[in-house]
Amino acid sequence: MTAVHFDSYTEARAHLKALLDAAETGRVATVRRESSTTAMVDVERLRHYLAVVSPSRAQVVSEADGWSIFIPGLPIAADGGTFDEAVTEMIDALREYAEDWQDHLLDASNHRENWGLVQLISLSDDEQLRDWLVGKAR
Repeated sequence: MTAVHFDSYTEARAHLKALLDAAETGRVATVRRESSTTAMVDVERLRHYLAVVSPSRAQVVSEADGWSIFIPGLPIAADGGTFDEAVTEMIDALREYAEDWQDHLLDASNHRENWGLVQLISLSDDEQLRDWLVGKAR
C-alpha cells in the first residue's frame, strides 16, 4: 500500500481505518480540508523522531546544596537536593511549560518555534522525558 490522501474530511471519515492503518505503519497519511492539509502520524514514531532531532542540551550543575538543571535558550530550569530530584523537578517544569505554551505562548514570537519541544513533552511519559534529558544510561 502506498501513501493515503483524502481531499476532504468527509472522505477521510469514510475511510478512517485506511487512514489510521497508513499512519500506524509509517506511510504518508493526509487529509485536506479547504486550503489546509493535515498529516496523521503514529504517536510513537513522531515522539521518537522529535527526541532524535531535538537533543535536550540540558546542562546540569552540581552545587553545594544540590543540583540545578537548565536548558540553554529556554525559560525552563529546576533544582533538587539530589540529581534525581532535580531531574524530576525538570520534568515537572517541562510539563508546566508545555501547558503554558498550549494555553498562551504558542503565538508569542519568542516561544512560537518551540512547537516541536511541546509536542515531544506532550507525547512522552516521565521516563521517556528523563531519558531525553539525561540519556538512557544513568
